Amino acid sequence: MSDLFPVDQQVVRSGAGMRELGERLSRILYRGDVVLLHGDLGAGKTTLVQGLAQGLGIEGPVQSPTFAIVAEHEGLDPGGERLILYHLDLYRLTDPHELHSIGYDQYLEPHDGVSAIEWPERAGDWLPDRFILVKIEHAGADVRHVSITRHELGGLSPPTS
Repeated sequence: MSDLFPVDQQVVRSGAGMRELGERLSRILYRGDVVLLHGDLGAGKTTLVQGLAQGLGIEGPVQSPTFAIVAEHEGLDPGGERLILYHLDLYRLTDPHELHSIGYDQYLEPHDGVSAIEWPERAGDWLPDRFILVKIEHAGADVRHVSITRHELGGLSPPTS
């Protein structure tokens, strides 16, 4: 994927390691990128987003927006320009049609920042054209296997009524 990720799979052994991986990932993100985070409860998705936020110069707490669905955090890109981290948590979503009410389309092409989406499978087939998929799997008490891959889909449409 890049010099930062010479192999597809990383072994992460702590929360601090997950935040560090997120910070490293932030260095290769560009305005408009979407990061989809897939993993079980407690896998470390939000912890990785905290690392992304740190790498993007975002100060203050970054918590999963489970009830609000979307949180916006203002940071800076590597050139010092304002950048927004859109952090979405779709865990509580019961029907992909609900995404229309939050303007989900804008988060799939964030022109002024990057999006990190936890539980993207809850959106059904409504995915961005391009995305970075981060899969986190439990491999022991404090051990996670993390794979990071770039994808190009060709654009799946929002669900129809």
